[in-house]
Amino acid sequence: MAKAEGHKFEYGSEELIDPSYLETFPFDSPEQYIVTETDEFSAVCPFSGLPDYAYLKIEYYPEGGKCVELKSLKYYIVSFRNVGIYQEAVTKRIHGDLKTLLDTSKLQVTTIYNTRGGFDTTCTEGSIN
Repeated sequence: MAKAEGHKFEYGSEELIDPSYLETFPFDSPEQYIVTETDEFSAVCPFSGLPDYAYLKIEYYPEGGKCVELKSLKYYIVSFRNVGIYQEAVTKRIHGDLKTLLDTSKLQVTTIYNTRGGFDTTCTEGSIN
């Protein structure tokens, strides 16, 4: 007997994602390639209500003279934790928020999700070229 069958967990809307957490610091080296990675990303699948876990990779050149401050990035990423958002939309949203913040055209965001239902999903938004 599967007691959890049909159970739905509560989750919030995309309004809970808070880009105001993001901060920058000035950095004058527009040709430096910066990579920031974590395997601690999570959000909620709005279809099943179950958590999605992913490795997140952010690559950029600080053309706009700014770098993202890591503690603020962590708070921003954690704001996704209880949000119902599709995997593809996560990648697009993070890219859009960071592109605005960093004022750079050379930004790529990649999410590699843990296997779900036998499928592996990798999403990439943007380019560093």
